[in-house]
Amino acid sequence: MFRSMFHKGSETAAPARVQSQSTPSPAPNLAFLKPARKDIQSTRQSRGLEQFFFNLQGEVGLSILDLAGASQQNIDFITNLGHKVYSANVAYNMEESFGSDISGQTNPGRIDYFLRSVFDYPPETFDAILMWDSMQFMGPALLNATVERLTDIMRPRSYLLAFFTVNDKVQEVMAHNFRIQDHKTLLVTERGMRATGHVFNNRSLEKLFGKCESVKFFLSRENLREVIVRR
Repeated sequence: MFRSMFHKGSETAAPARVQSQSTPSPAPNLAFLKPARKDIQSTRQSRGLEQFFFNLQGEVGLSILDLAGASQQNIDFITNLGHKVYSANVAYNMEESFGSDISGQTNPGRIDYFLRSVFDYPPETFDAILMWDSMQFMGPALLNATVERLTDIMRPRSYLLAFFTVNDKVQEVMAHNFRIQDHKTLLVTERGMRATGHVFNNRSLEKLFGKCESVKFFLSRENLREVIVRR
């Protein structure tokens, strides 16, 4: 498990439980993914990403959680906007907590371990969270527990960005890694096919985030439903 905070221009030492920038992110064990061609990458425009950063305009010193794992590219972009970045690698922690068997995601002890590994923060810590596509690989029990924990660590009127496939009939979808190029452009790397753990459509997502103030959808040409949730 990896978590780090980077704050541009800050001379204050990071808390003991937060690793420094010089500490490398653990390489995720992606054995649960079916092999894809190595490092297939593409750039694409993201209306969801654009809206996410538009919502943060005019603010500085916000706390943002990036769940794609520590990336210097993402760190540089966000800190250049004047914000703090915390990082965690959800793909790594899902493999560590549940292995390759999605049925293990129903085990309460494993769910608790996963939540403590990734989201061990005080209530109302974050102003924004980049969840990316990891939620579509969670079964119902883990998904509901994760959303409950996310809403706990998000501040009122904070934002979350998440991606879901638009095809609610498929049993497997491509997992991706995301690197921010600019406020509306992503470098996307394919990580292999993985089983989906839930049926996702606009109605089910509105119900999933029913305790939040709003849920906004953007459809992309890559068959992704980009979702902006306002806490």
